[in-house]
Amino acid sequence: MRGRGISRARFLAGAGALGAVGAAATVAASGASGAPLTSGRAEARSRRGPTGLTYRGVGYEVIDGETPATSWSAARMRKDIQTIKNDLHAGSVSVFGDGVDRLKATSSEAAERGLHVWLQPRLADVSHQDILDHLAETGRHAEQLRRQGAGVHLSVGAEFVLFVPGIVPGDNALERVKNMLDGNFDPEKMVRRLREFTARAAKVGRSVFKGRMTYGAAQDEEVDWDLFDLVSVNYYAYHPNRADYVRELTPFLRWRKPVVISEFGTCTFKGAPEQGGMGWNVVDYDKDPPEIVGDLVRSERTQATYLTDLLNVFESMNLYAALVYQFVTPDAPHRTNPRYDLDLASYGIVRPIWKTFEDPTPHWHWEPKEAFHALSQHYGRHIR
Repeated sequence: MRGRGISRARFLAGAGALGAVGAAATVAASGASGAPLTSGRAEARSRRGPTGLTYRGVGYEVIDGETPATSWSAARMRKDIQTIKNDLHAGSVSVFGDGVDRLKATSSEAAERGLHVWLQPRLADVSHQDILDHLAETGRHAEQLRRQGAGVHLSVGAEFVLFVPGIVPGDNALERVKNMLDGNFDPEKMVRRLREFTARAAKVGRSVFKGRMTYGAAQDEEVDWDLFDLVSVNYYAYHPNRADYVRELTPFLRWRKPVVISEFGTCTFKGAPEQGGMGWNVVDYDKDPPEIVGDLVRSERTQATYLTDLLNVFESMNLYAALVYQFVTPDAPHRTNPRYDLDLASYGIVRPIWKTFEDPTPHWHWEPKEAFHALSQHYGRHIR
C-alpha cells in the first residue's frame, strides 16, 4: 500500500466489504428519502426518450506506480488518451486518482481531444481538510474546462468509506476493508460519518464547480442523492440472467436522476466475473516474486464477453453513462508463465508487457486485449 497514492486495483475488495455490511447500513440509514419505483414503471421509464447510453467510456487512473517506470507519465498519458479517442472509439473518459497536476494535465488533454471528461479526485488516507482542499483545487480546474466549452462532470470522490479516515476504523484502506469484513465497526456511526463527509464534499464541489456533479458510490452504499445531479454506482456484480441485472439496477432510478455506472469490469481468467470486485484477490504478494494462486485459466474472451453483455444491459435500460474499469494497470504485467501472469488479476483492457521479468524499464508497452477490441466495436457503432 502506498502512502498517498492508492491503486484502486489493490483494494477492490471494498465493493465486497461494503456489500457485506450493506444490510446493516441500510437499517441504520432507514430514514433515507425516496421510494423505489415498481419494476414495471421503471422499465417503462427506461424506454422513453433516446435509446441507449449517452456516454460510453473507460477509466484512466493517474497515480504513482510501484516503480518510477510505471508511474504516471505525461508523454505516455497523451498517447493513451489518443488511443482511447481514436482506436477505442470512446466518447468519454473518467480521469481519477490523486495529484492535482496529474489530474489537470490528463483531463485537459482528454478535453482537447474532444472527449467528454469525468474528473474525480481520490486523495486517500490524509486529513479530511487535505482531501477537501484537493477536491476544491481539482473542481476549480473542472470549472475552467467547463467555461472553455469542454464537456465535463465533476465527481467529488468515490467510496469514502474506503478512502477517508475516520468513517470506519483503520489507518488505511486495506485495514478499513478488513475491519468491515470482520465486523469491527459501528454501522450507525459509519452511516452518520459517511453522510456528514459526503455532505461536506458536495458543498465544496458546489462552491467551485457550476456544472453537473456526482459521487462514485459502492453498489450497496446509502447516499443522499439529493446532494447531486447524477446517481453514480461502481458496479461489480455477476448474474447468469440479464433480468437479474435489470432488477438490481432498477432501484437506482427511484431518484429520477440520470444513472451512471461509474465503474464496471472484471479480470482476465475463467470464472472472474463470478468473483465480482474480489477478482483481483488471486495473487500471493507475500511471495517474491508475487504468484497467482491456484490453477487459473487465462481467458480474455471471458473479460470481453462480460463487458459487452453488461453494456447491452445498460444500453437497454437507457442509463446515462457507463465507464469500464479500467484502461491499464501498469504494475500487473502479462507473462507467458501463468504462475507469474499478474495480468490475470487485472481489470485492464490492455495487457502491460514489461521489458524484463523483474523490471518494466521506461520502455514497457501495452497490447490490446480482446476486451479492447470488443469495446472498440461496441463504441464505434455509437459514434456521433
